[in-house]
Amino acid sequence: MTRPEDYILFSGGAPGAEAEFGANAERWRLDEVNFGFEGHSVARTRGMRILTHEELQAGDVSLEYISRLMNRRYADTSTFRKVLQSIWYQINHGQEVFVVGTILPDGHVKGGTGWGAEFAKLCNKPLHVFDQVKERWFTWDQRDWAERATDDVPLVTQAHFTGTGTRVLHDNGRRAIAALFERSFGR
Repeated sequence: MTRPEDYILFSGGAPGAEAEFGANAERWRLDEVNFGFEGHSVARTRGMRILTHEELQAGDVSLEYISRLMNRRYADTSTFRKVLQSIWYQINHGQEVFVVGTILPDGHVKGGTGWGAEFAKLCNKPLHVFDQVKERWFTWDQRDWAERATDDVPLVTQAHFTGTGTRVLHDNGRRAIAALFERSFGR
């Protein structure tokens, strides 16, 4: 039997999808760890883990590498770099990853969230994205995005999982997160 209290959500506590994942974790009595850094604006403080300078450095990655990987340019600012470093912690701690956002035509997920999805792919972690534009779940099959049938949507199956995504959360994304928790922990 799935016991919610045996699960831990790893996230960032940012407004939007991360805050919604956290609110659902709290509602279902899951533990929650939100990785952040000094000066970062968050919507959730439950389970907040402020990363030190040294810890952030452990999650550092070349912006040139990410830009090439993602087919786009990123601003090299201190805050953006820290966001990427904290995403490294979210993905690294989860055994499976759930993202709410938009899958672009080139197969990457839009925005900073895209780095989290790409890092999950590089780590061969089960990766599921709810695309708010297409209004459905997709799963990465190691080569491409596989569209999920409406009666075959993902469940949280690992005790340590990551929930992240866009700051611009639509009602369908909010419903997708709530339904994910209901399917996974309401049995």
